[in-house]
Amino acid sequence: MKVVCYLRASSGQQVESGLGLEAQEIACKKCAKKIGFEIQEFFSDEGLSGATSLEKRPGMLDAISSLGKDDVIVVATRDRIARDLFVVAMIEAAIKRKGAKLISAAGEGTESDDPSSILVRRMIDVFGEHERLVIKARTKAALDAKKQRNERVGHIPFGYQLAPDGVHIEENKKELRIIKKMKILRKKGYSVRKIADKMNQKKLFNRKGAKWNHSSVHRVMKNKTT
Repeated sequence: MKVVCYLRASSGQQVESGLGLEAQEIACKKCAKKIGFEIQEFFSDEGLSGATSLEKRPGMLDAISSLGKDDVIVVATRDRIARDLFVVAMIEAAIKRKGAKLISAAGEGTESDDPSSILVRRMIDVFGEHERLVIKARTKAALDAKKQRNERVGHIPFGYQLAPDGVHIEENKKELRIIKKMKILRKKGYSVRKIADKMNQKKLFNRKGAKWNHSSVHRVMKNKTT
């Protein structure tokens, strides 16, 4: 029987909260030692959300591919598998098809497949998904609040620039003039592709000094902040 370990951390913040890859590895090693085995391989997906689908997780895919009948895959906690009920089900089904078993170092009902253990696992999964949704809602609220205060949130849209304070954004008059010209051409019936050609002919290039194309013009013109 082979024992492998799967690790996942979605962000640097998880390191601070004790969910980093190193902390997970220690927990998995202790678990394996407790059941009398040594972990032979480690697989990880770093920087991936708990909602990421199985096909987009190279670490998990490799871990499952390495499994054989009666092998064991260990995780520190069940939410390291995923924080989405559908994704959890997909991964567990793939492991089961291999004839292998999934064990959580934290227990969480993975010790057996009796009805009570299955119920515990499902409850853990539901709470994991709920926590992810709460975090997502809080993050969105925080970003919306920053936007209301005209503070930078990620990429600065064309037509704006970072203010001297390094926090807020302000209008970039040169870029706004380019957007205005685009909109005038659009009202005259020009296609997005022809607008791009017109801007390039006039050497009114984008922020990086590169030529406009259909996609970049469309993106700038549909941006709500412009």
